Amino acid sequence: MEERPYFPPEEYDQRLQNLRRLMAAQDLDACLISSPENIFYLCGLSHQGFFAYHLLIVPRDGKMALICRAMERVTVEKWVVLPERANFFGFEDGDDLVHFTCDRLHQLGLGSARLAAEKSSLFLPSRVTEGISANLPQATVGDCSGLVDSLRQIKSARELDYTRQAAEVTNAMMNAARETAAPGVSEQEVAAEVHRAMLLAGGTYPGFGPFIRATPTLGEEHRTWSDHRLQTGEALFVELAGCVNHYHAPLGRLLYIGEAPPGTETMAQLCLEAFNAVVSTIRPGIEAGQVYQAWQDVVDAAGLSHYRRHHCGYMVGIGFPPSWVGGSMVVGLRHGSDLELQAGMVFHVMSWLMGAGEGDYFVSDTAVVTENGCEVITAVSQRLHIV
Repeated sequence: MEERPYFPPEEYDQRLQNLRRLMAAQDLDACLISSPENIFYLCGLSHQGFFAYHLLIVPRDGKMALICRAMERVTVEKWVVLPERANFFGFEDGDDLVHFTCDRLHQLGLGSARLAAEKSSLFLPSRVTEGISANLPQATVGDCSGLVDSLRQIKSARELDYTRQAAEVTNAMMNAARETAAPGVSEQEVAAEVHRAMLLAGGTYPGFGPFIRATPTLGEEHRTWSDHRLQTGEALFVELAGCVNHYHAPLGRLLYIGEAPPGTETMAQLCLEAFNAVVSTIRPGIEAGQVYQAWQDVVDAAGLSHYRRHHCGYMVGIGFPPSWVGGSMVVGLRHGSDLELQAGMVFHVMSWLMGAGEGDYFVSDTAVVTENGCEVITAVSQRLHIV
């Protein structure tokens, strides 16, 4: 399923040019990129070695440079296409990361440069940025958090193709969950069949999840399966994402085991009405806050004006563990957000009515902003499903 490289050289070249235009506008000599999603976006590096220090140095001119463990050379040379695109600097496990980084910056002529680092990245040790400032006093270290992320918001044709492939994997995973869940079946068994379906459909490891939890742990967001056996009358929360070439297409459903409590059908219909209002509102030029308001208006009209959500969806695309949101910053369809939607953006759209006082229901799907509106690309029935 993997292509080498993931994208043609001209697409990588365009991404780099776009970043350098932003750097020039901010008068930066180099950006220090540490987010695995952004490193992948700029040079195609695909592996799980990001638990250790990685730093992609992107100068305003010339080749990039990648700092990581020396043992990663084979992987880096295969995926980053060295030496055409970037230089490789491998450190040994006993090396001092600050000194190694500062020496490389000196070697690249950046010892007194205007630098910017992704200070919001989960993968950048603070001692590195502090150490650069201490050891290179003539250099400045600003913050470029969100710079590459802003370029990733609008997906190219090939990125959207990977996302659609991921949606097919997602469908297979959710169908496996629906077919497996039943009274007496354990959450573990559901998870096992979901993973089997994921692999056989051509998917690879996602950024996190899948999330599979029944009524006893229903409110514990970002917890997943246990050995609990499903009981008649319980709900089973299933939220998962197929992943192809690191592109995700999340999907969520709330299943009921054996029977659903009274009022669930009414809440399900309201949930779907609110979801459809969101999908009908999404289009280029609309603001994210307006999309959220479309969801809230339906809920308010149903007499649940006390109920509020922190968002009705968020942007997705490239994701590495520990999440599929693409980094540490969640770009949501939130109340009051002035983010302007553009064609090529991809959102995990959610309609979540849990604990509203009238029963529980939840649906979510992946949707692409098109030139004329919105297209939902995951395809599993949203109707109330009792297993």
